[in-house]
Amino acid sequence: MNDLNRRDLLAGAAAIGAASVLLPITSQKASAAAPAATAQAPGFYRYKVGTIECTSINDGARTFPLPDNWVTNVSKDAAIAAAEAAYMPKGMVTVPFNPQLINTGGKLVLLDCGNGISAFDATKGQAGRLTQNLAAAGVDPKSIDMVIVSHLHPDHTNGIRAADNSMAFPNAEIMVPAKDWDFWMSEENAAKAQSNPMMKNYFANVKKIYTGIEKKVTKYDWDKEVVPGLTSIGTPGHTPGHTSFALASGNSKILISVDVTNIPEFFLRNPDWHVAYDAEPELAQKTRHKFYDMASAEKATVVGFHFPFPAVGHVEKDGNGYRLIPVAFNPVL
Repeated sequence: MNDLNRRDLLAGAAAIGAASVLLPITSQKASAAAPAATAQAPGFYRYKVGTIECTSINDGARTFPLPDNWVTNVSKDAAIAAAEAAYMPKGMVTVPFNPQLINTGGKLVLLDCGNGISAFDATKGQAGRLTQNLAAAGVDPKSIDMVIVSHLHPDHTNGIRAADNSMAFPNAEIMVPAKDWDFWMSEENAAKAQSNPMMKNYFANVKKIYTGIEKKVTKYDWDKEVVPGLTSIGTPGHTPGHTSFALASGNSKILISVDVTNIPEFFLRNPDWHVAYDAEPELAQKTRHKFYDMASAEKATVVGFHFPFPAVGHVEKDGNGYRLIPVAFNPVL
């Protein structure tokens, strides 16, 4: 049995380097590198749920300096350690965004619509990529019949508007959770939020996006079949009306958890951690345990808006927390 050690490896590397120096000049020219690519490949991934075809459409992934109170109930050092354990850039955190396109056969449904095209320049192309990735997937925005919004945070709803403020999906019915609509459209609630800069901005954003199109909006309730095969599930805490979904066809079923957890490297591994975006952190924590206990017990396929693209996998119990097992790439449907 050969004993391959570090000295052998270094010696081998040196020999390879010396050999490359001795190559004829003509050989070096023949192996000239191709021009470097300047853009990432389009982000879409198709999968099936029974007879229903689904497409995970990536809206980008933002990498930004980890704020002091991004996780509100543990130290920043603990949050940084979690980021480093996930091999994120030092002192940074990465948050992906993944709306889902669902073709029921009768309806083409977009579940959440991302940060909006205006975010593309604001984030230097990190977010706001939904429109171009829909186009790469061969989807005309005019062909979308319905936009279902899980909750009214900017990264889920701002994509309703195009760059010129027109409707990005002009033929689509817009559906929002009734409980979230009532909360965010309340002048009383908005007044109470003026001392909290983030919540203040959220209320202002909802007004900006929906003013003038209120009559185009249909409100839906929990535990209802919103479209055939897609049932709404109340998962409050992140927002008062935050909604997840079960999609079923034949003997197949998936759970679309949306923002029950933010990035799994933090909040699946540590489900009792509170992200700054949660309106009711303690309720969000209880919801997280309840939802992922159900998902792990059922061995369900789970889709998460902030899971790494393509955002599809399984969630298993792991000690006091959970772990995400991404699906393997499947080249065929």
